[in-house]
Order: sequence, then structure tokens, then C-alpha cells
Amino acid sequence: KLMKLSVSSKIRIALWIIFLVGGALLSLNFDTKYFPDLLKNPVFHLISFIFGIFVLKLSFHAAAVGGRELKRKGRRGDLPRLETNVLVTSGIYKCTRHPMLFGLIFLPFGLSLILGFPTFIFFIAPMEGVIILILVLTLEEKEALDKFGDKYLEYKKSTPFIPKSKECYKKLFWD
Repeated sequence: KLMKLSVSSKIRIALWIIFLVGGALLSLNFDTKYFPDLLKNPVFHLISFIFGIFVLKLSFHAAAVGGRELKRKGRRGDLPRLETNVLVTSGIYKCTRHPMLFGLIFLPFGLSLILGFPTFIFFIAPMEGVIILILVLTLEEKEALDKFGDKYLEYKKSTPFIPKSKECYKKLFWD
């Protein structure tokens, strides 16, 4: 049985694929011309790869923490996968309004480090992270406001997008 996904979720997944694959291909093309020595440097690649695994682990952990919380508390009834109809404000959602997306902002950077493409690491991945942040703070916030109204406004006032405490970062990335 194929996964039921909303149009919005399908668009988001397509954007992620374009960001990750496009960033890698663009970087490989650029780096082959302008950084061929760095592409051939095994020490650079080993160090980059190790850091990349670490960043991806943190990114996926944050996404999983937020996803588990939403799966338990954010759905009532039969909804397409990745959709919610209950505003979750407890657990990790007390620390950050969008824990999954906050963690996934680091996904392009982790992939860029694993691939070891300098242009991806230093330019494209950071730019993609900023674009993802802007999309979250505009589109995701608007959707949440449309869906939950005044309840979301109150929640937004008391809960930041970027976690503020060590305990929140620990819950997001380590627990």
C-alpha cells in the first residue's frame, strides 16, 4: 500500500530532494573545475566525512524526536501521513515550535560534509539552511496559524523556534 501524503507534503519532499541532489550536483560541477586538489585530498574527505556523520546523526535525531511526539499527540482520526490536526505544545514542543524542521535545517550541511564537496559545504548548504529557515518561519508558521488560530498565536508567544536552553538542546539532539 502506498503512503497517503497530502499535496503539501509531496511538495515539501520534492523540495528537499531538489535541495540535496541539486546542491550536490552543482557543487561537484563547480568543485571539479575550481577545487580539484581538494576533491582529491583524502585527509580533507576523511575529516569532512566524520563531521558529516555526526551532523546527520544530530539532524535525524531531532527530526525523530519531534516526529515521535507528533505521532503520539498530534493526530486524531484518519489523516494522511505527516499531517496533524492537534496542536502539540508539550514535550519537545515546549522547547521549539518546529523541532523536526529545526533539526532538518542541518541536513544539507551534514550531506555536504559526507560528500566532501567544498562548494556545498561552505556556500550551498548554508544557503539552503537559510532558505529552509525562511520557509519554516513563513509557510509553516502560516499553515499552523491557519490550522490552529488563536491557540497557535498564544503558543508562538511562549515558545521560540530556536531553543533557548541547554536542556532543550539535549532533548532535541541527545536524549
